[in-house]
Amino acid sequence: MQLADSHAHIYLEQFDEDQEDVIARAQEAAIHKIYMPNIDHTSIDRMLETAAKYPGYCIPMMGLHPCSVDKKFEKELYIVEEWLSKSDQFVAVGEIGTDLYWDKTFFDQQKEAFRIQCDLAIKHDFPIVIHCRESLDENIELVEEFGGKGLRGVFHCFSGTIEQAKKIIDLGFYLGIGGVATFKNGGLVELLPEIPLESIVLETDSPYLAPTPLRGKRNEPSFITHVAEKIAHAKDQDIEKIGEIATRNTATLFKGH
Repeated sequence: MQLADSHAHIYLEQFDEDQEDVIARAQEAAIHKIYMPNIDHTSIDRMLETAAKYPGYCIPMMGLHPCSVDKKFEKELYIVEEWLSKSDQFVAVGEIGTDLYWDKTFFDQQKEAFRIQCDLAIKHDFPIVIHCRESLDENIELVEEFGGKGLRGVFHCFSGTIEQAKKIIDLGFYLGIGGVATFKNGGLVELLPEIPLESIVLETDSPYLAPTPLRGKRNEPSFITHVAEKIAHAKDQDIEKIGEIATRNTATLFKGH
């Protein structure tokens, strides 16, 4: 069995002391690729250093996270656009989106930054990786604005309703399923039987959202097996089948990279 972690920030300082061990454990857990979303200009060097250290294994994206959007967001987007134009090492525009959990002050700017980055994704033929905390309906509406323009991607860390899941699938997007699926009150366990495997990719969002029974610890890519096991149990399928389909979906999402 081969697995892929479609969303992990393993370049962050939480991994400074043992990044090599984390990668070794991921490889032992049959994870053959780890995809790394960017945050803002301050994270680019760390991310690219990790990509260079583990070429073809730790794969970078380029984008501006909504929690880094403020009134000066255009300067950040110039950096994103410059990197996308001058380098061929990225496989997606991400992590982008909206967030109404931490701060609603710059929500209009978040939406504008999202639209601009969607245009960049279409221009460069990249998928987008969407963060939408407490703003899932709003982000679905934003994606709907680009109907018929070839926009594709994944709603990372999905934790919505079956109605929202169906809307996302109808838009041709994947659902990123991570640690929340293992939480007793996460709301996903009941939905998993109704979500087609062909629309799921696995993720950890490391170092955040460690799955049960490791909740509260620093998350890492090797923990993705707990997510795959939970989906397998919910769907009454072998974990190998879950891994095979989810990994194939991830390869399709990122065009084989």
